[in-house]
Parts: sequence; C-alpha cells; structure tokens
Amino acid sequence: GEMGVDGIQGVDGKQGEKGERGSKGEKGDLGPAGVMGPSGPKGVAGSKGGRGAPGKKGSRGAKGARGDTAKLLRSAFSAGLSKPFPPPNVPIKFDKILYNDQEDYNPSTGKFNCSVPGAYVFAYHLTVRGRPARVSLVARSRKVAKARETLYGQEIDQASFLTVLKLSAGDQVWLEVARDWNGVYVSAEDDSVFTGFLLYPD
Repeated sequence: GEMGVDGIQGVDGKQGEKGERGSKGEKGDLGPAGVMGPSGPKGVAGSKGGRGAPGKKGSRGAKGARGDTAKLLRSAFSAGLSKPFPPPNVPIKFDKILYNDQEDYNPSTGKFNCSVPGAYVFAYHLTVRGRPARVSLVARSRKVAKARETLYGQEIDQASFLTVLKLSAGDQVWLEVARDWNGVYVSAEDDSVFTGFLLYPD
C-alpha cells in the first residue's frame, strides 16, 4: 500500500559516549603581537675584545717652554803669536786673541786654565823659519807631546799637531820651545796659532 504519514516526533535520546580523539589539525595562523614585556636584568660582562686598529695621528701640540741653557758647558780659545822666536823653556805667550769668550786662556801667561772637567782637543799650527823648532805641549807641568821641525837658512815651513786630553778643573795646558830650538815665526804673512776647546764635559 501507500507510504504512511510521518509519526509524532520522538523524545531526545540520551547523550552518547565520548568518541575517540581525532587526528591533529593543521597549524593555525600567527596571532597578533603581544604587549612588550618589562626589560630583564643586566647580563654578565662579556670577555675583553681584541685590540682595535690604531687611531689617526693627533694634531701637533703647542710649542713647549724654552729649556734651561745654563747647563750647556762651554770652553774654547784660539790665539796667535805677535812676535817671532819666543823665549825657550817657558810658556809661549800667544797674545793675539782670535777667540776667548770664556776667558779660560790667559794671554799674559800663555796658559789655558781648565774650568770645566772633561775631554779637550788641543792643536797648534806654527810657522817655522830659518832655525829648528822643538815644540812641547805641556799639561799639568808634564810634557805630554813633543814635535820637531828642522830648518836652516831662510826656509819656511809649518808644524801642526792635534791631540785629545782629559783634564780636571784647575789643570793648565801650554806650549813651549826648547833652548836653541825656537824657530817659531810670525810675520804679516805668516801666523802661528794655538787652539783648544772642550770636546765633551765629564
């Protein structure tokens, strides 16, 4: 026969038992950024880094104050002879002063007086004429160097000598000629000169 009319709606049934857990779904979209949290405590200092590259050269500093020039020790002289054939066995008096700013050389005695202890250079350049010349360099009353130039007649020659001496304050240095060997000569055209200067102080 024909299909019957729908029946009256039944009463809701009881809740069924919990079903099994389904499979994990796909990862959801990234949510909006949260509010920034408070700053954390200061961390421990790290290890010392390597040395950096050298910096650029600095600008030139201001000029310094002038140093003390009083410590610069000086002593020097140079003197020529004004008359030929000086007397023997006494200091030759080189009385024509070429340089003697510190006045350590005394032209009236012919002696150099050491005021600054140290090493000194002494030299002479003598014109010799007509007779021999035996010249001695005397220091502390001792002949420390001797030289001889032998000439006769009207011949003219030059005698030169240079040495370094260590002197103490108060030491004296001079030149002298031996008896009968005093051909040291000067004229308008020829000079005889005695020179000394401090090389370096003690």
